[in-house]
Amino acid sequence: MSSWTVRVREFGLRNLPPERLLPDSQPAYMASAIYLFGALTIGALVTIIASGTILALKGPAWWHVQSIGHFFFMVIHLWGKFWMAAWRGGRARVWMTGAVAFVIAIPTAFTGYVSQQNFDSQWIATQGKDGMNSLGVGSFFNVLNVGQMYSYHIFLFPVLVIGIVSLHILLVRRHGIVPPIPLADSVADAAAK
Repeated sequence: MSSWTVRVREFGLRNLPPERLLPDSQPAYMASAIYLFGALTIGALVTIIASGTILALKGPAWWHVQSIGHFFFMVIHLWGKFWMAAWRGGRARVWMTGAVAFVIAIPTAFTGYVSQQNFDSQWIATQGKDGMNSLGVGSFFNVLNVGQMYSYHIFLFPVLVIGIVSLHILLVRRHGIVPPIPLADSVADAAAK
């Protein structure tokens, strides 16, 4: 009977062999610019984590003069992969984890915005309060409670985003990068319509 560490290692090697996790070469279609936005999204996530660490150390006044942490690359990556039908070839879980990461990034950005404690964020928070109450989650997600929003922003949502993004990257490594849609399929689909 093997120990749990042996079972975990064997499971990892079976599902994520080193040659898939850290490949030596990439397919030729990886030269397309649309594949770059996934790496830029990860770079933006690292930037957001670094800026969040600075915010935790320097306090809330720092973010009023900085504009770090926009999720522009994430939007381009999500829509680029949507139009490429990135769920093809058994990659549905890869697509879904990316979409879930995007969905979680929205309240992460929102809680960061309402944590600023300026007049703009107070206005948005009062409007958001009505939206949360209409959904029936106002008692659990009180956007007027700055402490709650700040803790959600610096702890809860980042843990969720980092976990989902890590799973997404592991699934991409396991299933590979989706190739472009073959031209013959596109032409046949257009002719059938």
